[in-house]
Amino acid sequence: MTTENSYFVSDLHMFSRRSRSHLHDEEILATAADAHTFVLGGDIFDFRWSTLCSVAATVDASINWLERLVGENAHCGFHFVLGNHDSNQRFVDRLEDLSQSAENLSWHKYYIRLGQSMFLHGDVADRRMTHTMLTESRVRWRDDEQRSPFRHLLYDSVVHLRLHKLAASCVHRPRRVAKRILGYLEDIGHGPDSGVQDVYFGHTHAAMSDYEYAGLRFHNGGAPINGLDFRIIETNL
Repeated sequence: MTTENSYFVSDLHMFSRRSRSHLHDEEILATAADAHTFVLGGDIFDFRWSTLCSVAATVDASINWLERLVGENAHCGFHFVLGNHDSNQRFVDRLEDLSQSAENLSWHKYYIRLGQSMFLHGDVADRRMTHTMLTESRVRWRDDEQRSPFRHLLYDSVVHLRLHKLAASCVHRPRRVAKRILGYLEDIGHGPDSGVQDVYFGHTHAAMSDYEYAGLRFHNGGAPINGLDFRIIETNL
């Protein structure tokens, strides 16, 4: 039972033309206005597929969005957990600066545990992964730059053919995802024996609610991309 209003959202993929995150801006602001704690669970911004003129412009737009969210809700504690698509080093440097000036914002490279709940992006679900492997995997995203117009067209075709929905439902099957995340949590010392009960994650774009595996409950809010389910999750803090 929740004693304070707390929420989790991930995979907005803002600034990608396949994202429909703009349709949820007012909902996110209204939720933050009602929140005591709000976890942003990675891939909030998308530097690889941004439609803005440069990475620098995407960084500026990302920080401006965060400044508004955090600034208008000083009563709420925000936690930003990096995903692979927003691990760009230029953004991370600015995020660190913002967290220094905004008392109600903190950021986390890989995860944050709050009470009996774990929050992580979820890219460890792609394969069986230790924390060392995740660290190595994220290195290539630090200098990730925008893709060419041709690759944008290819990605558009994937979405148009709904292949992304097939991947979300078939490649990232709930039991497989839960098992891989559990393996990662045990590697970092936050498995069920540590008292964790709920796991909130993104990345897979496959919505999941109260999926039980090995004594844990797994939650995923999906992604605001055509053909996929999406929601802001109220957490059990």
